[in-house]
Amino acid sequence: MTTADDFVDSASKARSSQRRDARLAAVDRLSRPMSNFGFGWLVPLVRIGAGDHSPSQFKAVGSQILVPLIGILAFLAAWAVLAPQVKTSLGAIPGPVQVWHQAEALYGEHVAERQEAQAFYDRQEARNAKLVEAGYGDRVKWRDYTGRPTYFDQILTSLKTVAIGFVIATLIAVPLGIACGLWPTVNGAVNPLIQVFKPVSPLAWLPIVTMVVSALYVNAVDALPKSLVVSAITVTLCSLWPTLINTALGVSSIDKDLLNVSRVLNLSPTKKLTKLVLPSALPLIFTGLRLSLGVGWMVLIAAEMLAQNPGLGKFVWDEFQNGSSDSLARIMVAVLTIGIIGFLLDRLMQALQVAFTHSATR
Repeated sequence: MTTADDFVDSASKARSSQRRDARLAAVDRLSRPMSNFGFGWLVPLVRIGAGDHSPSQFKAVGSQILVPLIGILAFLAAWAVLAPQVKTSLGAIPGPVQVWHQAEALYGEHVAERQEAQAFYDRQEARNAKLVEAGYGDRVKWRDYTGRPTYFDQILTSLKTVAIGFVIATLIAVPLGIACGLWPTVNGAVNPLIQVFKPVSPLAWLPIVTMVVSALYVNAVDALPKSLVVSAITVTLCSLWPTLINTALGVSSIDKDLLNVSRVLNLSPTKKLTKLVLPSALPLIFTGLRLSLGVGWMVLIAAEMLAQNPGLGKFVWDEFQNGSSDSLARIMVAVLTIGIIGFLLDRLMQALQVAFTHSATR
């Protein structure tokens, strides 16, 4: 015989099941954006937390989280054991603990420098306020803080430099690649240049770029110093080729039937480009952009070392020249930072690719 308690239990179970289904539906909606930004490995954990305790989710946790975690821990253990065995002129290779301590030290230096800058501006404001009160407003002067750039300032400088170089490379490579893909004559003229200049090292470009920038960019502005412009142009010259090649390949691979349809419909060149060529070639264009951004970020470090642009490359070079007992650990911090930022930039480009092409693999 059914009692009132049975009805209450059934209703409670039904509500619990509905809430669980709602949570899992929300997780399903978030799973694709998380995967696009490189956090797909968290999806099984989130699903388990939402109430999905199926064996497939626990298996996914093992393959996507535990196995990579074991690999990372094994790498750290090997690093900690083997690093002290290698002796250099600057001492033993630092292990993970020493590198972590230097990362904390760099953050502490950043905080201290920011506090010193704030104190400088506070003193300046108080001094100018006293001058105004005393009737000496004409003596008021505002100066910028000229302290040394911190590690985080150098990271931002590198990101700014690679962004400028990447944007310039994109603006050159995409239109030229479209022209190469649409017209075989243009492709025949440009292809030999691609094959010749694509393998050239940034170390070869840098002296030429430095001389050209020094000759043409005479009145440098504070926002764009010559060293930054040299590094950005070097990045451009080394990173535009993947985008150019993939854009030309994507455009030339368009189904010929579609091009015939555009002729039958008598589409204007603008509509043909925006409605047919670009949507069809966009996946390969984004593949080229991802490759170009990776090349640009890799090239940037060497360019900043030689151009003395105050970014991560200059930080590595200065620490190498410094020769202190902490230099190797700080260089290792920079190496890990470069790798992590490169990974994040690639994930960002993949997310943009999915947003604009609805596929990251096609």
